[in-house]
Amino acid sequence: MNILFVSDVSIANVIGGAERVLFEQSTLLQKRGHGVHVLTRKLQGHKSDHQVVQGVNEWRYDIDQSNSFSYIKSTLVNCKKLFKSLQNQYSFNCINFHQPFSAFGVIRSSASHKIKKIYTCHSLSFEEFQSRNPRPNGIVKTIPYFLNTWARKFIERRALNKSDWIVVLSRFTEEKLQRAYNIPAGKITIIPGGVDLERFYPATDRKNIRQQLNIPQEEMILFTVRNLVSRMGLKNLIYAVKDVVKTVPDACLVLGGEGPLKNDLISLTKELGIENHVRFAGFIPEELLPDYYRMADIFVLPTLELEGFGLITLEALASGVPVLGTPVGGTVEILNRLDSQYLFKDTKPESMAELIIETCQKFRNNPRLWQDASSRCRLFVEENYSWENNVRSLENLLK
Repeated sequence: MNILFVSDVSIANVIGGAERVLFEQSTLLQKRGHGVHVLTRKLQGHKSDHQVVQGVNEWRYDIDQSNSFSYIKSTLVNCKKLFKSLQNQYSFNCINFHQPFSAFGVIRSSASHKIKKIYTCHSLSFEEFQSRNPRPNGIVKTIPYFLNTWARKFIERRALNKSDWIVVLSRFTEEKLQRAYNIPAGKITIIPGGVDLERFYPATDRKNIRQQLNIPQEEMILFTVRNLVSRMGLKNLIYAVKDVVKTVPDACLVLGGEGPLKNDLISLTKELGIENHVRFAGFIPEELLPDYYRMADIFVLPTLELEGFGLITLEALASGVPVLGTPVGGTVEILNRLDSQYLFKDTKPESMAELIIETCQKFRNNPRLWQDASSRCRLFVEENYSWENNVRSLENLLK
């Protein structure tokens, strides 16, 4: 098959979950013998309009980000033009949309009307916008805010309605789609995300890894890696650490990631007097990420909202690291299958602290218990989640 992925992100630089899903699906389908192309916007850092990434052709159209109007107009016009050109060259058998804006540009082309289309929904566009941009005060700022929300809903609804099938990674996202857009259940199929089992695996020598990363050998290491934004719940986690260290004085949180909250989070640790128990690792390069997982005793996922699936949960589990997570979104579906005791009662700092303390004490008092949990986490992922399973299910749907 000739397959076209249509996206608003790029596989040339995998910086988040959306990029990871697109990269794994496109490159694995290419390895399975299909002709695979990605149509996306030209992002900052892209030096050309075309790049081949592990055999996958990524094609990019220009966008004008001067203002919201020019952004939408350039997306619709340039995306449509590029799609028509690619369709004339490659005669795609099917299209897989991954985000709404580029998808909207493609469906406006008559050349797309007879091609079967799938929409992979990671999250709802308007909810992501609202999460990143709190509702402003004053009518002058509120009107553009609501227009932006309405436009995202309109564009996303059109792309969903024009698709023959909709793929989600979790039941959580399926239910959101049904509530927001009245999508019939029969049009939606759940294909869970996966993890690279060869890249993420348990440590054979954690002592050596900690030494290389300059992580204290004898401390109980809690690890998380997130974009430093409000919805990730990192302030709550830092408040929880304040209570944790009262009972587990050798506990240390290693926090990876960058974002607008970084200075606030650093200030909070100083205000609470726990700056010696929280290490900010900054942006963790892809090549170092597996070792950061492997060096940890516990991975903590403190998300407040919009956790559509949680690929990092699988990466931690594949690395043999038990995961404690808030009962939000797709995290519930993963951890309930493994062990519901790994879920916090809620998102409050007190609830997080209680379970972290309990888990740290169990592992500290019985190291064999941690090893058994580590083996169980790895086996759970091997049996239930892999990119090969994900892509095989997607390939069957495309066929």
